[in-house]
Amino acid sequence: MNYTLNQLRIFVKVVQLQSVTKASEELHLTQPAVSIQLKNFQDQFEIPLTEVVGRKIFVTEFGQEIAMAAIQILEQVNTITHKTLAYKGQLFGKIKISIVSTGKYVMPYFLGPFLKNNPGVELDMDVTNKNKVLKSLQNNEIDFALVSILPESLKFEKIDLMQNKLFFVANNEFVSKSTKTEFIFNETPLVFRENGSGTRQAMERFITQNSIEVQKKMELTSNEAVKQAIMAGLGCSIMPLIGIQKEIQNKDLQIIPIKGLPIMTNWSLIWLKGKNHSPAALAYLAYLKAEKDQIINKHFSWYETV
Repeated sequence: MNYTLNQLRIFVKVVQLQSVTKASEELHLTQPAVSIQLKNFQDQFEIPLTEVVGRKIFVTEFGQEIAMAAIQILEQVNTITHKTLAYKGQLFGKIKISIVSTGKYVMPYFLGPFLKNNPGVELDMDVTNKNKVLKSLQNNEIDFALVSILPESLKFEKIDLMQNKLFFVANNEFVSKSTKTEFIFNETPLVFRENGSGTRQAMERFITQNSIEVQKKMELTSNEAVKQAIMAGLGCSIMPLIGIQKEIQNKDLQIIPIKGLPIMTNWSLIWLKGKNHSPAALAYLAYLKAEKDQIINKHFSWYETV
């Protein structure tokens, strides 16, 4: 037997998710890389660990036993690592964060230097829609959540990171025949995010407050999909500026001035009120409070001037 810790981690993740594709996404590896390591691991056993029926992967009974043993080995390795770091006086542990999908343009910049300076701290970050983010927070499954619209039904504490600005966006061929808000919204289909999205919630609130009648609309499940639909001329939308910098600079998209826009909210890192944070989570909060202004000045100075 000559398996590696990396192979054990990959095998455990495949067993947990029952998918090579999903495992590769969570491990930030290519699908071929995961498949190769999985095969190399399997080659060391005469008994099959998995089997493929149709296009679905199933774990054999033997594979389940090996997975359980692999988990115990990885836990022991983590214990050794943590004890070594603690002996050296270094910070260790895992920080779990769930962020709304547009937060992927924000959160990495507020994490990078902290993780680089604290190699013993592991990050588990889930990028999903607002409903799932808040469900994870409510169930106390995570340390922090990044949202742009604060929840009304949870007791929480927060630290505001930076502004979130939402503008009316069209492709570069769009020319309005009127400057009136009602006409602009009626002359072209509107592209919405899915239910549960904070961006959709802000968009619908603006439409309701301004008594705007929407004649045509379509629904897409990610900001990237909305962006591509607008560039293809399928409609217009209200979008967070943070996710369209390159497209605005390249003139693939344009901001259409609309009375009452941009919608202004805050990107906020929130956590359950009374949460008993780990030392790693507490250290991260202290880092944010000390460094967030510098991070904004370094990475988002363009954003503050729009």
